[in-house]
Amino acid sequence: MSFPSTIQAIAISKTGGFEVLEKQTLPFPQQQPNQLLVKVAWAGVNSIDTYFRKGLYPIKSFPQIIGSEASGTIAALPTDPAVLSDEQYKTRGYKVGQRVAVYGLGVHAEYVAHNWVHTFPLPDEVPLDVASGAILQGLTAITQMNEAYNVQKGDIILVHTVAGGLGLLFTAYAKSKGATIIGTTSTPEKADIAKSYGADHVILYTKENTVQRVLEITNGEGVHAVFDGVGKDTFMANFDLVRRKGTLVNVGNASGPVDPIPPLKLSAKNLKLVRPSMTHYITTPQEADHYSRELWDLIKTGVFKIRISSVYPFTADGAQSAQKELTTPGGKTVGKILLKIADE
Repeated sequence: MSFPSTIQAIAISKTGGFEVLEKQTLPFPQQQPNQLLVKVAWAGVNSIDTYFRKGLYPIKSFPQIIGSEASGTIAALPTDPAVLSDEQYKTRGYKVGQRVAVYGLGVHAEYVAHNWVHTFPLPDEVPLDVASGAILQGLTAITQMNEAYNVQKGDIILVHTVAGGLGLLFTAYAKSKGATIIGTTSTPEKADIAKSYGADHVILYTKENTVQRVLEITNGEGVHAVFDGVGKDTFMANFDLVRRKGTLVNVGNASGPVDPIPPLKLSAKNLKLVRPSMTHYITTPQEADHYSRELWDLIKTGVFKIRISSVYPFTADGAQSAQKELTTPGGKTVGKILLKIADE
């Protein structure tokens, strides 16, 4: 099969504001012998994309293609004999034309060359648009609620913010494990959607004191664990609303990175503080297979309902508008934001 010499991609040539997001013409990706080549159809937009765009996370060289999750079809297979003979590789049954989801930096492009460990075959029941909105946040919810803090039946869990794409999945997953969910969000409309995903109590942080409400709901004890994707604006208050021997899971930095704290602060209640990266929970093929199988099962059984909030075109303006929507405090986003890269 012949391929073009160039591709279109959403990329940055420097870090900065929304304006650095451009649709660039770049060389066709050089497929390494151990990589799959994927023709991309859909791409998910996530907070981590804004971290790279702003320079919060380091970039090795420019131009850098943005984006960490996508879906499409396999255009070419690896050629490395060591990969082709790998038993874990063979269990995935890769073939040209197969539908897959891809996790990893640099996938908001027409084609991507990617490692096979984080290129996941899709069940027939999972559409490409759903897969592109599920792979990063779905695996984050599952891995972190098993390994960062293993949610148990009877736990009381707080999720900041509960109506975003990740917050809804945290809510649905923790509820399926038998937990009680307290969530924070900005509007009554978002609160209603969070409740439809299983949230038991939703606090409007724009009108209510979050710490006070959590302590009221828990009869002064606090929650067993906090999953906080907001970061700087909410983090310090978590120490006041988590119970003795509780766990603080700093999931993300939507409002900015958390300020340093002295370890001694944890001793007041014998707390645990975790700042996990989902990547390091799915490093091996065995880990990646284990958690991806659970993800697809959760989607097929309806535990995970991937709510697509907005779809933007594959243009510079579309990419900029998607990140603006994602980062607007108290904005309209409820669920996932996608870019449509190409027709399926």
